[in-house]
Amino acid sequence: MLIFTVYPVLSSFILSFQEVRGIEKTFVGFSNYTRLFQDPVFYKSLLNTFQLLIIQVPIMVSLALLIAVGLHSSMVKGRALFRIAFFMPAITALIAASIVFMILLDEHFGLVNYFLSLFGVEGIKWLTSPFWAKASVILVMTWRWTGYNMVIFLAGLQNIPSDLYEAASIDGAGKVKQFFWITIPQLKPVFIFTVVMSTIGTLQLFDEPFILTAGGPNNATTTITLYLYETGFKYFEFGYASAIAYVLVLITAIISWIQMKLVGDDDK
Repeated sequence: MLIFTVYPVLSSFILSFQEVRGIEKTFVGFSNYTRLFQDPVFYKSLLNTFQLLIIQVPIMVSLALLIAVGLHSSMVKGRALFRIAFFMPAITALIAASIVFMILLDEHFGLVNYFLSLFGVEGIKWLTSPFWAKASVILVMTWRWTGYNMVIFLAGLQNIPSDLYEAASIDGAGKVKQFFWITIPQLKPVFIFTVVMSTIGTLQLFDEPFILTAGGPNNATTTITLYLYETGFKYFEFGYASAIAYVLVLITAIISWIQMKLVGDDDK
């Protein structure tokens, strides 16, 4: 714990107040943080990250809940097979999956544009247009993590007492009313967990934009962690990269705390 957690965290924090040139480290105070808040690329990456967060997390959580409710029903046959199928993207190697999506979304030879052309739709620049590049990243993220959150919702649904639904049926409540007045309130702790964890994951998003678009076009899909990576391991500005990392930690902590307060239990 001390070697692999405490020491790296403290070392990185100290490094954020230093400038590294080769093996020499020079203390520069708050210069890295001052530079950070004057950096237009940092603000661009921050905006991109929040756009992905605001759009993707609600879509993914909503889909995960609906799929979980559907697969929890005894009316669905082969539920185990469907559960495995929806969960598979979460354990699929992201590089392999991203290569498949790059082929599918290729502007000239992609299968998606080919199908669109059958309906007279002009080919979309999925990975080279700023708007569609973001949409592509959201698509891949949703495909990858919806099944993961579905499993969490399924676990929550299995813990809801069936007596509640039976009593509601006797009182004349239909399936829709049962969903809004029993299922969703009973899943409140699960909602909190999935939303907070999905938010943290999106704020730390790196793999999808790095592999699919490399942050392009024109930094349209550059996220905070991708910018951190490029700063540290492409330009070797480790002190500045450490400052970015700690600002990201602070942002993540604040947003998670706000979410817990907004959707947490009233008696806490």
